[in-house]
Amino acid sequence: MVPTEEASARRREIEGKLKQEEETLSYIKESLEKSDQLTKNMVSILSSFESRLMRLENSIIPVHKQTENLQRLQENVEKTLSCLDHVISYYHVAKDTEKIIKEGPSGRLVEYLACLDKIQKAVEYFQDNNPDSPELNRVKSLFERGKESLESEFRSLLTRCTKPVPPILILDHLGGDDEIETQEEMPLNQLPENTLKDIISISRWLVEFGRNQDFMNVYYQIRSSQLDRSIKGLKEHFRKNSSSSGVPYSPAIQNKRKDTPTKKPIKRPVLIPGTIRKAQNLLKQYSQHGLDGKKGASNLIPMEGHEHDLRLKHLSDALSDKHGPAAGRDDVLDIEIDAYIHCVSAFVKLAQSEYQILTEIIPEHHQKKTFDSLIQESLDNLMIEGDNIVSAARKAIIRHDYSAVLTIFPILRHLKQMKPEFDQVLQGTAASTKNKLPGLITSMETTGAKALEDFADNIKNDPDKEYNMPKDGTVHELTSNAILFLQQLLDFQETAGAMLASQETSSSASSYSSEFSRRLLSTYICKVLGNLQLNLLSKVRVYEDPALKAIFLHNNYNYILKSLEKSELIQLVAVTRKAAENCYRELIEKQIQTYQDSWLKVTDYISERSLSVFQAGVKLKDKERQMIKERFKGFNDGLEELCKIQKAWAIPDTEQRDKIRRAQKTIVKETYGAFLNRYGNVPFTKNPEKYIKYQVDQVGEMIDKLFDTSA
Repeated sequence: MVPTEEASARRREIEGKLKQEEETLSYIKESLEKSDQLTKNMVSILSSFESRLMRLENSIIPVHKQTENLQRLQENVEKTLSCLDHVISYYHVAKDTEKIIKEGPSGRLVEYLACLDKIQKAVEYFQDNNPDSPELNRVKSLFERGKESLESEFRSLLTRCTKPVPPILILDHLGGDDEIETQEEMPLNQLPENTLKDIISISRWLVEFGRNQDFMNVYYQIRSSQLDRSIKGLKEHFRKNSSSSGVPYSPAIQNKRKDTPTKKPIKRPVLIPGTIRKAQNLLKQYSQHGLDGKKGASNLIPMEGHEHDLRLKHLSDALSDKHGPAAGRDDVLDIEIDAYIHCVSAFVKLAQSEYQILTEIIPEHHQKKTFDSLIQESLDNLMIEGDNIVSAARKAIIRHDYSAVLTIFPILRHLKQMKPEFDQVLQGTAASTKNKLPGLITSMETTGAKALEDFADNIKNDPDKEYNMPKDGTVHELTSNAILFLQQLLDFQETAGAMLASQETSSSASSYSSEFSRRLLSTYICKVLGNLQLNLLSKVRVYEDPALKAIFLHNNYNYILKSLEKSELIQLVAVTRKAAENCYRELIEKQIQTYQDSWLKVTDYISERSLSVFQAGVKLKDKERQMIKERFKGFNDGLEELCKIQKAWAIPDTEQRDKIRRAQKTIVKETYGAFLNRYGNVPFTKNPEKYIKYQVDQVGEMIDKLFDTSA
């Protein structure tokens, strides 16, 4: 009967499951039908959108064609105005041209130059044939007046048509590469075609007939102002837009590529200042708030010191008070760095474009000198701004704010990358102009090298501050600062190596190579690590407890080793110090052993040494009973004391923490277990629970709570 009921229950259960599955299938089918309907609706919407786009395109194309026709009509009108009757009697030249000369060349330059040509020929004619005629004085006067009008028109045209290049257009050109060479690029800072023709015509006439070079000074002054305003406009563009929307590039390039989505993205200047600024913030936070908690780990094993919660709260409050809504101060510096790097690239692009225009307007033997004068203001401003960055870094270094040197790295790397283009653009200019960029590079390298050396010395000489030592023995802020700083050098290995090489006077430095630079950087990193180790050994003297000293050194050595292994630092260190990993592992194991020795005062009470062997059934003497009591009491008191003290200590590395707990637990449990087996059943007291307070497993549980205040 029972099996039948079980079968019925089983059948009902199966039927229930089948019903549920049918309901589920029904629900899925209904969902699929709804999804199909939504898909059809979306397709309908997209189709409607496509048809609207086609109608919009059909409306715009006729307008575009009409505009082109109007432009052609304008060109035809201008060309028609230039067609004048060139055959005029010399005696009628003054009368026929006087009105035109008085009105000036604006809007009819070809006609005006033709008149001047007629006047010039008339002057030559009268000088050769009738030098005393009044007509000669009249045409000479007209000629001088015409020349002055041309000079005025040259200035007017250049001033009217010279405008700063829009920042978006500059950014598009900075992002251009071979991928868009087949596309028609927007002009950078070219003058309008007709205006350029007029300016070229005027300049050639002034050189050939006017015997006048003043217009060259006018040219470089106007174009120099335009170049400087273009670069300043780009910088201002960054300030207004970058903080909220990232680097604002023009959509023009993306629009060009809408039909070729498989192409690679545009290559922009390589920038890391935002990352650098985050590292600087961390370094400053460590320095100002003594934080050695999770924030300092930087992609490493979390540093969860028991003081972390209080420190983190203190840091959070301090940052809120200090930065609050105005936390954009660091973002502003990011923008300034980005802007400066882009302005350097923009200067090269704009200067190249300026030189192309200049070669068409200025006579060949005056081109280099005029170009030199033209770029001076913008180049000087760039160099001054670079010097200001260097000066700010120097002041920060004096304050021992070594994070400031990180600002120099991306700028210096970009300047060195741009130097070949700089040199090419500045060919033929004065030596003082050519030497400005190398001078700035040298200044940055010297400042950077000084900062690196000062940082290494500061790591060694950082004073012992008892109040700044972590009470729980976790990683010291000096260690996290040093490692974080070294990690930032990984992104600028070649730049940092070149900084160090620039200060070398050896023969190896004169034959500078990337391998030599890498060895110098490796030597420097090893020096910082060595100085850090010496300082830690000095600082650890603050602790009175040898076990806490061992835990502190263990945590710091382990943090250094894990930091090296989790980044490329270990490869750099290995260039000059092959066995670095093994050395740190030996140091770590040595500290673990020193820590384990702290438990000897507990385990010595219950060790087999100097313990008497009692025969079963033999009554214990009072002295023997007292000895057993003292052993149990000494062990209990020592265990409780160590667990209470060491519970407040910290080992941030979970793996190391578990390893040390397991090892200690094994030693203590085995020793205590043997002691308990030997004396647990011996009648040494009427109150055994007073002395046998813990079982073996309980001792293990107590050790498992070491280094954990929450346990």
